Formats: sequence, structure tokens, C-alpha cells
Amino acid sequence: MKFKTNLKITHSLIDMTPLVDVIFLMLIFFIVTSDILPLKSLNIENPTLERNSAPMTTQVLVVMDAQNVIYVGSKKAIVDLASVKQQLHDELDLLRKQHANIVPTVVLSVDRRVDYGSFLRLFSMIQESSPRLRLVYQPEESSETHYH
Repeated sequence: MKFKTNLKITHSLIDMTPLVDVIFLMLIFFIVTSDILPLKSLNIENPTLERNSAPMTTQVLVVMDAQNVIYVGSKKAIVDLASVKQQLHDELDLLRKQHANIVPTVVLSVDRRVDYGSFLRLFSMIQESSPRLRLVYQPEESSETHYH
């Protein structure tokens, strides 16, 4: 049985599927590699400091989240435990070149759900790399009720 169709074959239509696929892949690549991820999205609770601290330009931030992912520097480069020392050394060298007369401080912010062994390994690596180290912590909320 033969069916007759009235559709004409046109050669002027361009198949857009491969183009859309490539653009979609490029979009994903640029989103993943972009530097728009703010530090607040790491879900680390940072305390407010009562006193003035050193300017942020002379500090290198090292963050370990609850999943033991380590972020180093202002660009929040994700590094593994084995390469923390080298990455931190590179960041400190860069700061020393920018601010020759100031000793940079390493600020270590660790999520409270990280086990103690992982914290100690990271802490000892940072302690070997930098003479100045500051720990970020959240003080316990007081259980007392204040009445006005």
C-alpha cells in the first residue's frame, strides 16, 4: 500500500540541534568555571568580630566545609589535602609580592561537622606554611534569657 504525501523537501532549513547542543555545553562550561560563586553560598557560619582585624587584602582564606572540600584563596580554588600546602604557598607568595612590608595571615574557617582528624591534618599543614594563623569560630549562644 502506497501513501501519497504533499510535503516538499526543502534544502533551505538548517538543523539547529547541533548548534543548540554546543551552545548549551559552552554555557555549562562557563558557569562551572566562572568566579561568581560568593563565599556565602558555601554555607559556613562566620562570626562577627568585636575588634578590628587585619585588612582582608593581607589575609589568605582557607575554608573546609562539612563534606571536607577545601577552598583556598580569594578565588576559592578547590584543592585536595595533598596540594593544600603548595596552593597556600603560591597564595602567600603572591600576597608578599603585592604587600612587601606586611606578613600575611592565614584565616582558617572549618565547618563544625568536620571530624577532628581532618581538621588537625589541615591545621598542621597550614601551620607549617605560615607563621601567622587565625581560626574562625562561632561562639556558643548563651542559654540565658535576657529580660528588658
